Amino acid sequence: MSDEADLLAGHGPIETGRGLVSSAVSFSLALLSVLGVLAFRFPAWLSTPELRARYDVTTLRYVLFAAMVIAGALAIRNLLLGRYRKLATAAFGWVVLAQVLGGPAVKVGDLPEHSPYIGLDFFVLDLLGSSLIFIFIEKLRPLRKEQPIFRPEWQTDLVHFLVNHLVVGLTLLLTNRVVHSLGWFGNESVRARLVTLPFLVSLFLVFLCADLVQYWAHRAYHEVSWLWRFHAVHHSARDMDWLAGSRQSLFELIGTRIAVMTPIFLLGFPREVIDAYIIMVGFQAVFDHANVSAGLGPLKYVFVTPNFHHWHHSRDTEAIDKNYAAHFAFLDYLFGTAAKADRPWPDRYGVVGDYVPRGFVKQQLFPFLGSTADQEAQQGDHHTAAGKKKE
Repeated sequence: MSDEADLLAGHGPIETGRGLVSSAVSFSLALLSVLGVLAFRFPAWLSTPELRARYDVTTLRYVLFAAMVIAGALAIRNLLLGRYRKLATAAFGWVVLAQVLGGPAVKVGDLPEHSPYIGLDFFVLDLLGSSLIFIFIEKLRPLRKEQPIFRPEWQTDLVHFLVNHLVVGLTLLLTNRVVHSLGWFGNESVRARLVTLPFLVSLFLVFLCADLVQYWAHRAYHEVSWLWRFHAVHHSARDMDWLAGSRQSLFELIGTRIAVMTPIFLLGFPREVIDAYIIMVGFQAVFDHANVSAGLGPLKYVFVTPNFHHWHHSRDTEAIDKNYAAHFAFLDYLFGTAAKADRPWPDRYGVVGDYVPRGFVKQQLFPFLGSTADQEAQQGDHHTAAGKKKE
C-alpha cells in the first residue's frame, strides 16, 4: 500500500512524525479553497441564500487567503522533505488551480433570484465546523477510547456527507415550492397566532412538530419492509462517530426532509425560527451519533442524547426497533418504544446479518438490488427491523 493510500484508503490510529497529519490538512484546505473560489464565482448556484445574506465578504477573502497559504506551505514542506509526494503535489496543484480561478481576489458572480442551488458553502462550513468541533469533543470525552479518528469505512461516510449536504439546498427548494403550491391548505388564524408567540415557545413547537412527524416516519422505516431497505443503509455503520450519521439513502434523506419540513412551512412559523431549527437540528443530528460519553441525568428522559440514539443503532436484542425520536426522548416513552437494558451503552452496532454492502454507490443501489433474506436469521422472528411483525 502506498503512502497516499494510508490516508485515502486506509484506517487506524494516526502515526505522528511521518507527515500524515500535515498532508491531510494541506490536501483538505487546498481542495476546500477551490470550492470556496467556485462559490465566489457562482454564488447563485453554489451558495445557500440564508447564509449568503449574512456573509462578510472581506472576512471570507482573508479566510480563503489563509487557507491557501497554509495549504501551499505545507505542500511545499512535504515535497522538500520527501513525505507523501503525490499527495503534496496534488495539494499544491489544487492551490494553483484556486489561484488561477481568481484566488482571494475573485469577483463575486451575479445573483439572479430564485435560482436552484446546491449549498456548496454550507458543505464547506459544515465540514470544517463539524470536524473541528466534534473530533475535539470525541477526544475530550470519548465513549470508546480505542476508536481512532480514521475508523473503518470513514471514506464511505465522508462521501455520504458530501453528497447529502449538496442536495440539502435542492431539497429545501423543492419543499418550498411544494408548500407554495399548497398554500391554500394553511390556516391564516394559526399563522397569525404563531407569529405572536415568543421565540423560544415557537422554537419548541417547531421541534415538537418536526419530531412527531419524524417519529412516525422513522417507525415506518423500521416496520414496513420496503421502507426498511432504504433505512438499513443508515443502520449499516458498525462504528459510531460524528460522521456515521451522514450515511443515508438519498431516497430517505429527501423523503424525510420533505415530510418534516412541509408541516412546519404550512403552519406558518416565522422564518427566523425555522432557520434556528435547521441550524440546531444539524448540530444535534451529528452529536447524537458521536463517539461521546455524555449524560444529562434525569433530562435523558426528555431529550435525545448520544446514549439514547446509540441504542437505536445497536443490533443488540433489546435495541431492535427502539428509540425512534430525533429530539425528544419522551415520545418513545409515551408510545412504548424506549429501549430497556441493564447497561448504559450497547455492545454492537449495525444491522442483524450485516448484509448491506460497503461503498457509497453500492449502498445507494442496495434498496433496489440488494437482498435482505438473512435479515432476521440470526435472532429469530420476533424482531421487526426486517419488516416482520412481532409475535
